[in-house]
Amino acid sequence: MFINQAYAATDAAPTDLMSFLPFIVIFILFYFMLIRPQMKQAKAHKLMIDSLKKDDEILTNGGVLGKVVKIKDQFVTVEIATSTQIYIQKQSIQTLLPKGTIKSI
Repeated sequence: MFINQAYAATDAAPTDLMSFLPFIVIFILFYFMLIRPQMKQAKAHKLMIDSLKKDDEILTNGGVLGKVVKIKDQFVTVEIATSTQIYIQKQSIQTLLPKGTIKSI
């Protein structure tokens, strides 16, 4: 009278693929929004570093502006003022500037 009848639950449990679907979607979003652009930028930076040659004007990560004098395997000699040269790692070069940038400053 006062007790309702209990019915067995139907088999509506999500499949294994459906339970992992949100993780798959999040990974795809991370790949296209974070990982892929970062890999593309790293590839462009490597190409820029490999294309360095003498008399190129560069800007380092530390903000040093100068002209490339000599290039070795891992290091570059940069002239930052008349008869003032410094050695920096190739990876610390941020930007390759257009010719004449130093004179225009």
